[in-house]
Amino acid sequence: MPTETPKDAPKDSVDEFIQRRKKATINDVARLARVSKKTVSRVINKSPSVRAETRDSVNAIIERIGFRPDPQARGLAFRRAFLIGLIYDNPNAQYIVNMQMGALDALRGSGTELVVHPCDRRSDRFIEDIRDFIELQRLAGVIILPPISEDKRLLALLEELDVDYVRVSAVQPDSASRGLRAGHAVLSKERIGCRAAGEHLAGLGHTQIGFIAGPEGYVSAIERRAGFREGLQAHGLDIDWELEAQGAYTFESGHAAALKILNRPNRPTALFACNDEMAIGAYKAAFELGLRIPADLSICGYDDSPMALRVSPPLTTVNLPSRDMAKAAAMTLLTEADDRKDAIIFESALVIRESTSQV
Repeated sequence: MPTETPKDAPKDSVDEFIQRRKKATINDVARLARVSKKTVSRVINKSPSVRAETRDSVNAIIERIGFRPDPQARGLAFRRAFLIGLIYDNPNAQYIVNMQMGALDALRGSGTELVVHPCDRRSDRFIEDIRDFIELQRLAGVIILPPISEDKRLLALLEELDVDYVRVSAVQPDSASRGLRAGHAVLSKERIGCRAAGEHLAGLGHTQIGFIAGPEGYVSAIERRAGFREGLQAHGLDIDWELEAQGAYTFESGHAAALKILNRPNRPTALFACNDEMAIGAYKAAFELGLRIPADLSICGYDDSPMALRVSPPLTTVNLPSRDMAKAAAMTLLTEADDRKDAIIFESALVIRESTSQV
């Protein structure tokens, strides 16, 4: 056990504390070690999720200032299971599967397991159900997926329960003003990929372009529409409200929205759907109307899900690295989320395949 003052501790601060002969608390350890109180608690309880360097630094401070943990409080901490929860209310099944796989990629071999919890944000018991889930499972941390990752009632609950969390969401220009803790976020730049999709379709000579929007209230739907519109505007075009229909990130909603758009008198020659599930629903609509892809109708999606390569022709789509994002979220929980200062940000990029072509 090292006894020297860690190099990153404030100069002379440990000696000054010792000279004051004050009884040490866990807050003193956290301040002197420059980590969160939760990290100190993990070190005391020998959690496997603490980096060796951090553990040695905290233990050195504990030994030097003579801190002695409260046995009763330590006993309560031991009762918290090594479990991380994945909480979601999202209709996109493939997205949820990708998130689970990414989280498991990070947790494998760590001694921490994943517990999945679907919820209904429209329920009167939405918050209470999540409270019951967290308290029953004694979770060490949670990953929350969009759209509930933007729900301030839920974030307030997690703060109240003193549970580490990482929210997954899309980047918004005003995100810094939303009162959300930056270090507790894994974000994706969805606007960039959708801008590229708009430029791609317009660059192929399409001027009549349909748009299947994502669900209302989703930050991702807002960002994807804004990005796609920017891409069209770069070519002097814009989203035509007559060729726009509301979707719900499901195959069925994409099919219905595509039929609505494609039955318009000014039928589009290209169609962008805000996720792959809806884009594949549009494939079915095109087939039912006798339209060939891409000869009669170019289709572009968003997600780059496994289905994008399984349909014929393979789908042009924007890649959202959802599995990598979930892995980063889980790794953040394993390595002291409270000590992070900045969000982890992922890019999105257009993947051009055979479902789009020139007019």
